[in-house]
Amino acid sequence: MSDTQKTATLTIDGQSYELPIHSPTAGPDVLDIRKLYGQAGVFTYDPGFTSTAACDSTITYIDGEKGELLHRGYPIDQLAGKSHYLEVCYLLLYGELPSAAELEDFERTITRHTMIHEQMHNFFRGFRRDAHPMATMVGVVGAMSAFYHDSTDISDPRQREVASHRLIAKMPTIAAMAYKYSIGQPFMYPRNDLDYAANFLHMCFAVPAEEYHVDPILSRAMDRIFTLHADHEQNASTSTVRLASSSGANPFACIAAGIACLWGPAHGGANQACLEMLKEIGSPENIPEYIARAKDKNDPFRLMGFGHRVYKNFDPRATVMKQSADEVLELLGVENNPILATAKELEAAALADPYFAEKKLFPNVDFYSGIILEAMGFPTSMFTPVFALSRTVGWISQWKEQLSDPAHKIGRPRQLYLGETERDYVDIENR
Repeated sequence: MSDTQKTATLTIDGQSYELPIHSPTAGPDVLDIRKLYGQAGVFTYDPGFTSTAACDSTITYIDGEKGELLHRGYPIDQLAGKSHYLEVCYLLLYGELPSAAELEDFERTITRHTMIHEQMHNFFRGFRRDAHPMATMVGVVGAMSAFYHDSTDISDPRQREVASHRLIAKMPTIAAMAYKYSIGQPFMYPRNDLDYAANFLHMCFAVPAEEYHVDPILSRAMDRIFTLHADHEQNASTSTVRLASSSGANPFACIAAGIACLWGPAHGGANQACLEMLKEIGSPENIPEYIARAKDKNDPFRLMGFGHRVYKNFDPRATVMKQSADEVLELLGVENNPILATAKELEAAALADPYFAEKKLFPNVDFYSGIILEAMGFPTSMFTPVFALSRTVGWISQWKEQLSDPAHKIGRPRQLYLGETERDYVDIENR
């Protein structure tokens, strides 16, 4: 954030107040209202904080009009096309792309931390067998603070580093164990000879009774899903992690809070909603009917996985994800899966229809990631856990950044109070 040079004048009841204006390296100027209440005795009102910057950050930048997503200045399509998830993790955590030696050391560290404390296996068994994997993840990640006491002191830079590595390394293991527990299969231990994405797929789909080979096309597609969901600026779950962190909570509690927020269907459930929509459509021959319904303003049906709240013209992540979806479907085929066949036909129909182009209802990253996860064999209940696993590094990077900011303070939003003013208590016999 640049030195303040510009100001804005706010006039209330004839009294004028000068408010500083900060100019970022990218994006719109920001009006600094931190001293407004002290000077003028008024708050601002911004439900959802959609016009309020709650922090400054150097991690991720989004321009929704341009369809631009940058991590530390690098475009997401370049990172997803040329890099891989653990290299992007390093970039988000430390601000620069690693050297070959730095990346090798980082990958070795993450690989050697993938096992969880053996006693945590018993913690999983305390959940009902039909517990949603996200419920299990919220509980288990929060419980990590009971197993890893040596990395909960947020004032110690070394402990913060260890906690960061542990969360990135162990989240695939926890997510895979949550899945295995939900389907009644034995847990599969992580393997140090597999890369990050392949190891996750192995823990999810291997069984002790036979050898399981991870296809490199599926591993690459999984890695891209991780990369494309790694961070997305100050969204609801990231803001939740920052708010929890502002109280001084330990890192495992903060990330568990982020997972809980992500679980909300308005946030992390978009790709699941997309697959449920495809199941409702049923088969390709029903697509014209649902296309017509989507155009009808009086019909409640909406196409899920099309358009985006932030991106107004196109989702920069979707182009790379579409490539992976095409590769996965070519490998696995769609002949015996009506959902995937419907998805391919719906994509083609929507892209060819001028109505959707005019309304900017383009297939987004959730549309393609849902298709990929379905093709791989994941149930929809695992879509959000995969999202949480992917986003962990973003949450941790934002958490570390906030703790290193000398100006950070505990979050305390204000309110527009519309309730009763002071009144006297009435004894119960007189009510």
